[in-house]
Amino acid sequence: MTQQILEKKRIGKTDLMVSPLCFGTSGLGNMPDTYGYEVDEKRARETLNAIFDGPINFLDTSNNYGFGRSEARIGDALRERGGLPDGFVISTKVDRDMKSGTFDASRTRRSLEESLTRLGLEKVQILHLHDPEHARDLKEITCQGGALDELFKIKEEGLAEAVGLAMGRLDVMESILWDWPFDALMNHNRWNVINKSADWVFTKAHERGIAILNAAPYASGVLAKGSSVMPRIAYQDATAESLEPVKAIEAICTKYQVSPGALALQFSTRDPRITSTVAGVTKPSRVQQTIDWANVELPDSLWTEIENLNFSMEDPEANREYKPG
Repeated sequence: MTQQILEKKRIGKTDLMVSPLCFGTSGLGNMPDTYGYEVDEKRARETLNAIFDGPINFLDTSNNYGFGRSEARIGDALRERGGLPDGFVISTKVDRDMKSGTFDASRTRRSLEESLTRLGLEKVQILHLHDPEHARDLKEITCQGGALDELFKIKEEGLAEAVGLAMGRLDVMESILWDWPFDALMNHNRWNVINKSADWVFTKAHERGIAILNAAPYASGVLAKGSSVMPRIAYQDATAESLEPVKAIEAICTKYQVSPGALALQFSTRDPRITSTVAGVTKPSRVQQTIDWANVELPDSLWTEIENLNFSMEDPEANREYKPG
């Protein structure tokens, strides 16, 4: 299993090769409204150093994570280390104006420039258009001369080697995804051990050669930390009813003496459609733990029991109160 998690996969038809595991860094930008806890600068720096010192070559961030703190902390860590390690892939995202909701071509260009300044880089390997469902007007994004045209112009200029679409709502994703030559897509919370709502989109994208980056394999943390420690699903406080499938998984994992986190992570990493699984980390010990979870051998009988459970096909964030911090 160790060799498999280190064997790199291609992003679409580009020359970029990435680990099947990617570390998500939204929490490193200190987003207590989203995750329910604080992450200070020292802890973030130690976590980033653990990532850069490790065997995984892929990290994901965004312009608006922590209102820029995630990228700024990554940039500080890179400057301290003398630059981006050879062969390392940075994925970031262009975002709407967080005050006005504007997401036109001009905002797309400014977002990239802000990211490059924070990161201390001249270009990024992967650049996604992020969360169009939260913009003030989708037409600003999809119209001629809009944000998407600007995104692909950025790629043509060599400021990004690959471009993708990173978002949550699958209906909006499908209204955009098939009409543009994306190299990658990123979706979160909709393909994990309790929710399979992204199944059709992933299958269709895979058939078209689009790299699939599956984020939030732990349903935003509960499957990694446990229902008693972090009773939150898809960034919201969970009800007793919504925790029932989590508790069922925990009971099966107890029976087999395996970690629910390992099961949840490998549910994604073992899927042949998925190019890389984006797992968030906010402390140094989680970096090695994530690698260990990806490598541990899980019995076939465990997977059989899991496949017989009921999975939700509903949008897990349908009632989410969105807070960007």
